[in-house]
Amino acid sequence: QVQLVESGGGLAQAGASLTLSCSVSGDTSCITTVGWYRQPPGKQREPVAAIPEGGTPEYAPAVKGRFTMSRDNAKSTVFLQMNSLKPEDTAVYYCNAINDPARVARGFCDQPDYWGQGTQVTVSS
Repeated sequence: QVQLVESGGGLAQAGASLTLSCSVSGDTSCITTVGWYRQPPGKQREPVAAIPEGGTPEYAPAVKGRFTMSRDNAKSTVFLQMNSLKPEDTAVYYCNAINDPARVARGFCDQPDYWGQGTQVTVSS
C-alpha cells in the first residue's frame, strides 16, 4: 500500500509564494507518474502539474510559468513551488501517484492510483 501526505498549504496574499510537499511512503515500485491536482470551491477537481517517471513536468495552462513541480526520488517527495499566487489559485491541493497500468492489469500492483488527503491553499486579494 502507498500513502501520500501533503503539507505546506495555508493562507497567502496575491503575488506571494507557497511550496507544497507530498511525502510518498510504502511500496512505490509500481508508481510511474506523480502529480498535483486541485479542487477550487464549488468546482470539480482539475489537474495542475505532473511528472512522468524519467520525464519532464507538464503544467496546466492556468499555472504554467508560475508553478514548478519537482520530484526527489531519493527522498520519495514531490514538491510544488507556487509563485505569483492569484485568488483563483484558492483550492484544496491533492497529490496523486499513478501505478503502471500494464502492471496493474497483470495483477502486480494493487490499484490504479493513490491520492493524498489534500491541503488547503487560500489566496487573498
